[in-house]
Amino acid sequence: MSNAPVNSGRRKFLTLTTAVVGGVGAAAVAVPFVKSWSPSEKAKAAGAPVSVKIDKIQPGQLVRVEWRGKPVWVVARTDKVIKELPTIEGKLRDPKSSEPQQPEYATNELRSIKPELFIAVGICTHLGCSPTYLPDSFGEQVEGVESGFFCPCHGSKFDMAGRVFQNVPAPLNLVIPPHHYVDDATVLIGLDKGDA
Repeated sequence: MSNAPVNSGRRKFLTLTTAVVGGVGAAAVAVPFVKSWSPSEKAKAAGAPVSVKIDKIQPGQLVRVEWRGKPVWVVARTDKVIKELPTIEGKLRDPKSSEPQQPEYATNELRSIKPELFIAVGICTHLGCSPTYLPDSFGEQVEGVESGFFCPCHGSKFDMAGRVFQNVPAPLNLVIPPHHYVDDATVLIGLDKGDA
């Protein structure tokens, strides 16, 4: 042990310098770490709303787009299909859309904002396959129903409002994504009107 006098000024300087260097080092490590919690630009783009031009879609036509890595269908329903939907409720598992598979504004018998346009995530609620759109030959699959969606993986069937038929493996109606109409020619999928 030394009997030399203690230089308290120097001790304070070394303590302060060590604390500052340690703080700078901690910040240098923390900034990238905290920044890694934020989604990447690619992830932000994948979750971004998708704008779809709807003014050229013909009755009976289905347009596919991708939102959050999932297929989304925009279908122009014919007047005949719209009139048929209320008549088949007895064949459906959840005809009134009691399960929360859609935003509140699409909880109606057509499951849409505009009767002539149906927008849904094109993934079967059974095991995640993508059903096939059958605009004309659906009657071969379901007696008395002109058109709808058929999942070839396990035979689930959905009507033109994405409502699941009884006695098929799929437990729920198709998911309706949040969306709103920007104008008569454009729908924005992935964002409710109040969030715009």
